[in-house]
Amino acid sequence: MLAAGAMAVVSPPAHAAAPAVQITKIYYNSPGSPDNGQNSSLNGEYVQLKNMTRKAVSLRGWTMRDMTRRSDHVYTFGAFTLKPGKTVTLRTGRGKNTATILYWGRSGGGTFAYIWNQASDTGYLHNASGKLVDSCSYNSSRVEYKIC
Repeated sequence: MLAAGAMAVVSPPAHAAAPAVQITKIYYNSPGSPDNGQNSSLNGEYVQLKNMTRKAVSLRGWTMRDMTRRSDHVYTFGAFTLKPGKTVTLRTGRGKNTATILYWGRSGGGTFAYIWNQASDTGYLHNASGKLVDSCSYNSSRVEYKIC
Protein backbone atom coordinates (compact mmCIF):
# COMPACT_ATOMS: atom_id res chain seq x y z
CA MET A 1 0.00 0.00 0.00
CA LEU A 2 1.30 3.47 -0.87
CA ALA A 3 1.49 6.28 1.65
CA ALA A 4 -0.57 9.38 0.95
CA GLY A 5 1.11 11.47 -1.73
CA ALA A 6 3.49 8.66 -2.81
CA MET A 7 3.67 7.73 -6.46
CA ALA A 8 3.95 4.26 -7.83
CA VAL A 9 6.79 3.77 -10.29
CA VAL A 10 5.83 1.68 -13.26
CA SER A 11 8.57 0.28 -15.46
CA PRO A 12 7.98 0.26 -19.20
CA PRO A 13 7.46 -3.18 -20.71
CA ALA A 14 10.63 -5.05 -21.55
CA HIS A 15 11.42 -5.04 -25.23
CA ALA A 16 12.56 -8.14 -27.02
CA ALA A 17 16.27 -8.17 -27.63
CA ALA A 18 17.36 -7.41 -31.18
CA PRO A 19 18.19 -10.56 -33.11
CA ALA A 20 21.84 -11.62 -33.18
CA VAL A 21 21.67 -11.88 -36.97
CA GLN A 22 19.56 -9.39 -38.90
CA ILE A 23 18.46 -8.99 -42.49
CA THR A 24 19.95 -5.62 -43.44
CA LYS A 25 19.19 -5.33 -47.16
CA ILE A 26 17.25 -7.04 -49.94
CA TYR A 27 18.26 -6.06 -53.47
CA TYR A 28 15.17 -7.38 -55.22
CA ASN A 29 15.37 -5.83 -58.68
CA SER A 30 18.46 -7.01 -60.52
CA PRO A 31 20.12 -4.02 -62.20
CA GLY A 32 19.89 -3.66 -65.95
CA SER A 33 17.24 -4.53 -68.42
CA PRO A 34 15.90 -6.93 -69.32
CA ASP A 35 15.96 -9.46 -66.52
CA ASN A 36 17.15 -12.27 -68.74
CA GLY A 37 17.62 -15.11 -66.27
CA GLN A 38 21.36 -15.34 -66.94
CA ASN A 39 23.59 -16.04 -63.94
CA SER A 40 25.02 -12.50 -63.84
CA SER A 41 21.49 -11.10 -63.72
CA LEU A 42 20.41 -13.60 -61.05
CA ASN A 43 23.40 -12.61 -58.91
CA GLY A 44 22.26 -8.99 -59.10
CA GLU A 45 19.54 -10.07 -56.66
CA TYR A 46 20.70 -10.65 -53.12
CA VAL A 47 19.94 -10.43 -49.44
CA GLN A 48 22.44 -9.30 -46.81
CA LEU A 49 22.62 -10.60 -43.27
CA LYS A 50 24.68 -9.03 -40.49
CA ASN A 51 25.90 -10.49 -37.21
CA MET A 52 25.02 -7.77 -34.71
CA THR A 53 26.92 -9.38 -31.83
CA ARG A 54 30.49 -9.71 -30.63
CA LYS A 55 30.38 -13.50 -30.99
CA ALA A 56 30.59 -15.70 -34.06
CA VAL A 57 27.24 -17.26 -35.01
CA SER A 58 26.99 -20.64 -36.72
CA LEU A 59 24.29 -20.50 -39.40
CA ARG A 60 24.34 -24.26 -40.06
CA GLY A 61 20.75 -25.36 -40.60
CA TRP A 62 19.37 -21.80 -40.67
CA THR A 63 17.06 -20.90 -43.54
CA MET A 64 16.42 -17.81 -45.62
CA ARG A 65 13.15 -17.80 -47.53
CA ASP A 66 10.70 -15.66 -49.34
CA MET A 67 7.03 -16.31 -48.99
CA THR A 68 4.50 -15.14 -51.43
CA ARG A 69 1.33 -16.71 -52.64
CA ARG A 70 3.11 -17.81 -55.78
CA SER A 71 6.36 -19.20 -54.47
CA ASP A 72 8.26 -20.65 -51.56
CA HIS A 73 11.99 -20.40 -52.15
CA VAL A 74 14.17 -21.72 -49.32
CA TYR A 75 17.94 -21.54 -48.86
CA THR A 76 19.40 -23.74 -46.12
CA PHE A 77 22.78 -22.73 -44.78
CA GLY A 78 25.43 -25.42 -44.65
CA ALA A 79 28.56 -25.15 -42.52
CA PHE A 80 28.92 -21.37 -42.32
CA THR A 81 29.96 -19.14 -39.44
CA LEU A 82 29.21 -15.42 -39.53
CA LYS A 83 31.94 -13.58 -37.67
CA PRO A 84 31.17 -10.83 -35.14
CA GLY A 85 29.98 -7.60 -36.77
CA LYS A 86 30.36 -9.05 -40.27
CA THR A 87 27.91 -9.18 -43.18
CA VAL A 88 27.29 -12.02 -45.62
CA THR A 89 25.67 -11.48 -49.01
CA LEU A 90 23.44 -14.32 -50.24
CA ARG A 91 23.19 -14.01 -54.03
CA THR A 92 20.41 -15.68 -56.01
CA GLY A 93 22.51 -17.33 -58.74
CA ARG A 94 25.48 -19.66 -58.80
CA GLY A 95 29.10 -19.03 -57.85
CA LYS A 96 31.87 -20.01 -55.46
CA ASN A 97 31.05 -19.43 -51.79
CA THR A 98 33.44 -17.31 -49.74
CA ALA A 99 33.54 -15.95 -46.20
CA THR A 100 31.45 -12.94 -47.31
CA ILE A 101 29.40 -14.19 -50.28
CA LEU A 102 27.16 -17.25 -50.54
CA TYR A 103 25.16 -18.41 -53.56
CA TRP A 104 21.57 -19.68 -53.45
CA GLY A 105 22.29 -21.68 -56.61
CA ARG A 106 19.14 -20.92 -58.55
CA SER A 107 19.45 -22.09 -62.16
CA GLY A 108 20.15 -19.53 -64.83
CA GLY A 109 20.27 -19.97 -68.56
CA GLY A 110 17.03 -18.21 -69.40
CA THR A 111 14.88 -20.10 -66.90
CA PHE A 112 13.90 -17.00 -64.90
CA ALA A 113 14.87 -18.45 -61.54
CA TYR A 114 14.63 -15.18 -59.65
CA ILE A 115 13.61 -15.29 -56.00
CA TRP A 116 12.57 -11.79 -55.00
CA ASN A 117 9.44 -10.33 -56.56
CA GLN A 118 10.05 -6.88 -57.99
CA ALA A 119 7.03 -5.17 -56.41
CA SER A 120 6.52 -6.78 -52.99
CA ASP A 121 7.82 -9.70 -50.99
CA THR A 122 9.06 -10.66 -47.53
CA GLY A 123 12.31 -12.32 -46.55
CA TYR A 124 12.30 -14.57 -43.49
CA LEU A 125 15.34 -15.77 -41.55
CA HIS A 126 14.83 -18.81 -39.31
CA ASN A 127 17.37 -20.45 -37.02
CA ALA A 128 18.17 -24.18 -37.08
CA SER A 129 15.28 -24.85 -34.67
CA GLY A 130 12.84 -23.19 -37.07
CA LYS A 131 12.32 -20.09 -34.92
CA LEU A 132 11.82 -16.84 -36.81
CA VAL A 133 14.88 -14.68 -36.15
CA ASP A 134 14.16 -11.72 -38.44
CA SER A 135 12.08 -10.65 -41.41
CA CYS A 136 12.04 -7.79 -43.89
CA SER A 137 9.20 -6.75 -46.18
CA TYR A 138 9.04 -4.35 -49.07
CA ASN A 139 6.23 -3.05 -51.24
CA SER A 140 7.60 -0.79 -53.96
CA SER A 141 8.51 -1.10 -57.60
CA ARG A 142 10.01 2.41 -57.62
CA VAL A 143 13.31 1.40 -56.06
CA GLU A 144 15.55 -1.63 -56.55
CA TYR A 145 16.33 -2.50 -52.94
CA LYS A 146 15.09 -2.29 -49.35
CA ILE A 147 17.24 -1.32 -46.39
CA CYS A 148 15.80 -3.32 -43.52
